[in-house]
Amino acid sequence: MSFSSTIISGLIVAPVVALLAASAPLSAPPGLTPFTPVDRVLRTLNAVPTAASLGAWHELLGSEPHVAGTDGDLREIARIQAAFVGMGITTAVEEFDALLPQPTEGIVEIVGATDIAQPVEGSRRGVIALPTVERNLAEDPATAHPGLTFGWNAYSASSDVTAGIVYANYGTKADFAKLKELGVDCTGKVVLARYGGNFRGYKVKFAEEAGAAALIIYTDPADTGVTKGKVWPAGGWANDTCVQRGSILAGDQPGDPTTPFEPSSADAARRDMKSIGLPKIPVQPIGYAAAAEIMRRMQGAVVAADSGWKGGLPFEYRLTGGDALQVRVKVVQDLKIRRSANIIGMIPGAVHPEQLIIIGCHHDAWCFGAADPLAGTIVLMECARSFAESLRAGERPARTVVFAAWGAEEFGIIGSTEWVEGHRNRLLRGAVAYVNLDMAAMGPNFGASCSPSLREAVLGATVRVAQARGAANETVYDRLSGGGRKDPQFGQLGGGSDHVAFNCHIGVASASFGSGGSEGNSYHSNYDTIAWYRSVVGDDYAPALMVTRMTNAFVSILADSPVLPLSAARHGVDGQQFLRTLKERAAKPEIALAIDQLIVRAGRAAESGAQLDAALASAHPWIGAAAANRSQSAREACGAIDRALISLDRAWLDDGGLEGRPWFRSMLVASDKDSGYAATMLPLLAEAVEAGDAQRVRAAVVRYQAVFDRLDRGIEQARAAMQSASGGDGPPAPLGTR
Repeated sequence: MSFSSTIISGLIVAPVVALLAASAPLSAPPGLTPFTPVDRVLRTLNAVPTAASLGAWHELLGSEPHVAGTDGDLREIARIQAAFVGMGITTAVEEFDALLPQPTEGIVEIVGATDIAQPVEGSRRGVIALPTVERNLAEDPATAHPGLTFGWNAYSASSDVTAGIVYANYGTKADFAKLKELGVDCTGKVVLARYGGNFRGYKVKFAEEAGAAALIIYTDPADTGVTKGKVWPAGGWANDTCVQRGSILAGDQPGDPTTPFEPSSADAARRDMKSIGLPKIPVQPIGYAAAAEIMRRMQGAVVAADSGWKGGLPFEYRLTGGDALQVRVKVVQDLKIRRSANIIGMIPGAVHPEQLIIIGCHHDAWCFGAADPLAGTIVLMECARSFAESLRAGERPARTVVFAAWGAEEFGIIGSTEWVEGHRNRLLRGAVAYVNLDMAAMGPNFGASCSPSLREAVLGATVRVAQARGAANETVYDRLSGGGRKDPQFGQLGGGSDHVAFNCHIGVASASFGSGGSEGNSYHSNYDTIAWYRSVVGDDYAPALMVTRMTNAFVSILADSPVLPLSAARHGVDGQQFLRTLKERAAKPEIALAIDQLIVRAGRAAESGAQLDAALASAHPWIGAAAANRSQSAREACGAIDRALISLDRAWLDDGGLEGRPWFRSMLVASDKDSGYAATMLPLLAEAVEAGDAQRVRAAVVRYQAVFDRLDRGIEQARAAMQSASGGDGPPAPLGTR
């Protein structure tokens, strides 16, 4: 590939050309100066992806259920391996052995019923058996596949419980606190909670803490069902038998719970099963037809109209079932170590092969997985094909590009975590960025979450890609910015997918790409089929094509610029914003004063980082020479600057980790400790502020001062490398006082 470019404010800029088959100029945001070479490469890359190819990947990878650790999973691994090999890219299958349960029984019954209703076969006198599996649909023959199972929550305790019922809304920490406030005792009861509000594993954790004997999690029509619109197969929303499967593993870190911090190899030393904190109560998911049979028989206090606890079922929601209503929950799971694998494809870089840009999405699914994960896996495959075809055309990226199809993500982000733990040292040295594509193409509306240092690179990709189903010449940037009227906003990465180990454990700048806007939800159900996807998201694959080209553009910007386009200023700029938000939440004056110290330090980091970005943007002649001649000295000069810029993201790492969660070593971001999905920014400090503990806040401030010291050193190292490489010709602007 071509490596000559100009860097402006940490962002590669180029004349913005349409990257679809019919090239036409696309609009650019104000202030970006056109420059051509990067876009010549992108024209080669982004001429490769097609809707037909994406559809073919979908049919190949969505041809059968492929739950991690099953025979279907092994066949899926073989399909991806064969595809990578066929593309001509270096391919490895890296196996791991992890704790991957399989379901044996999942029963929910109403016991002692006197009415005649018989919801499913198997009901008997006085007992109503409730459905735990979706009904087969003639309109979608895949739903009758023999490899599909009843709904289940992986890692549930195997147990048989019959008890009274308590309704706990979404089962959040606040919901259980509200029940306690209202005098509702969950001890020994079966708790019924609806999906939403937090990770399902935290519903189990909080139910256990409240003394529950079992938990039933159901899909409420107000959240993803008939209240939203037409249900499958007439529309895209969950029908009354749709069941959301999913893991309920909620440990102190992701990955195989038997091998924390270490890769889960066949001969790995493993923790004892009794010490790894698995759920202690049986947990079973159901649809809202089954939940309605329980809830319409409940006799306790009615939930307040303004409480937010009432869902979409057509009767009063009550807190308790009364003395007569008894519910049985029986769960049996086969809890064993099973094998899965990550499939790794690689194109070595021509200039800096030690530097890695990693694109990933998991390959395992609860059923067919047409949406989750394959709406992202097909993008991964088409990106790999794009780079492979570009390589055949003579365009090799400057930096190594890695394509990773992760195993067992659904069970607890296992495959990617084990890979990061197994390759930790190499990744700490050379990983530039990770981009995650889980369930990435679900509609025409592009969205991203990213580390602060990657914001400008993501923005640079948006001006180079046409908007899916957009107006003539409309770019992704145009849609995000409202035609240039507002600054595009990107989110913060929390938990819930394969970026976590990269971002939160080893401090690799990360991004997650996705698109939404479709009317429906088949999440983790037997209805997550290709028929559902093509009916609801669309059979034109325009969103997947857009996300593929966005990923190609983003990766090319990172892979091909002479010096990495990682923003130095953003560490301080965003850090200040996060600190000011925390100060507003400070309950005590001494806490606010302690945070003020860090706000000052962050401001200094923002200023010195901006000066470094400006110095890079001045595009000294030696940067162009480095791109043009690829001499050893030029390569070493650019490599030294790159290493300094990479060190800025690593500056946030602290070997001590978070309180109670030492695996989470990033002081910049962690998954929220009570929801699992949300991002907690500056987590060590944020959790101390939340606790109102001034002593913890002061201790956290000391550790964050050390972070800013490391940022200062990294910025100084980059500045020194620039001065050395330029030979004093046009030295960078001074970086201010420390």
